[in-house]
Amino acid sequence: MVFQIGEIINPFEYLLANFEEIKFPTKPLTGALGLKEVLEISKPRIVILLVITAVTSMYAASKLIGPELNYWSLLHIIIAGSLSSAGSSALNHYYDKDIDTLMKRTNTRPIPSGRMSAKSVFGYGLIVSSISVIYAWFTLNPISTFFIALGIFFYVIVYTAWLKRKNSSNIVIGGFAGSAASMAGWSAATGSMDILGALVGVLVFVWTPSHFWCLAMKIKDDYAEAKIPMLPVLIGMQKTSKYILVNTAILLPYSIALVAFGMGYVYLVIAVVSGSLMLAYHYKLTKTPTSEFAWKAYKVTAPYLTIIFVGIALDAAFHFPVFK
Repeated sequence: MVFQIGEIINPFEYLLANFEEIKFPTKPLTGALGLKEVLEISKPRIVILLVITAVTSMYAASKLIGPELNYWSLLHIIIAGSLSSAGSSALNHYYDKDIDTLMKRTNTRPIPSGRMSAKSVFGYGLIVSSISVIYAWFTLNPISTFFIALGIFFYVIVYTAWLKRKNSSNIVIGGFAGSAASMAGWSAATGSMDILGALVGVLVFVWTPSHFWCLAMKIKDDYAEAKIPMLPVLIGMQKTSKYILVNTAILLPYSIALVAFGMGYVYLVIAVVSGSLMLAYHYKLTKTPTSEFAWKAYKVTAPYLTIIFVGIALDAAFHFPVFK
């Protein structure tokens, strides 16, 4: 997992220079922005997940750190967070338009299927991402705005344009984009970033490899066809399952360690139960490193982030600190 600095591309130059549309034989190309297509390129499931992490982080920060929750700020973080996630996802669709045609999972997306032009998707993504940062600047505080912009940068530039096609550490480092959503919510409440807020945000970073590598095991052949250096393509299913287990074995004690920084018993119980369930499934995955079982493990891993962040919010609402 060594960075290959010499292979770093200039993502800004690529996005501007490679602006032409790709012609696909399936359907006539259209530039129209239909609602179905806009929702698809916005990846609403990711939008919802990141908004949940931002909102629960903001609520917890207001309870544990203060000041009291400002409901206007809560509305603003939902709007800015939704726009930043949707815009980033659209830019991801644009940049990956060439490899999406090669993968069964993605070849029906709006660009490769011919339902939207690459130019329309690029324009939508760039405009919506920009609006999210501008909106945050005028409605939230500078620190929260910084994390919203940082999340866009990490997902579009660091992960999508730089690491995804170049290095097996792509999803490990790219996972910080999700952490930025939590940190944006936390700092929207407090106006600063303290150690607990940072540690809560890093939960997303630590969880991401276990989650995404399970998916990568499921669609290993797709990534191999597109020549994307995801871990299962490079080292095989068995070794990848062991990496997943090791990562989850790090995630569980890390999540529990947050009680030393202010989290309470409600959070502790939720972290232990949900983390232990993930660890058990990922241990089973090492014994059955197949795409079918990886999909089952993925379905167990997917809800973890929502559960743990709802647990953080519940702990803040009914706070019984472990260490006083």
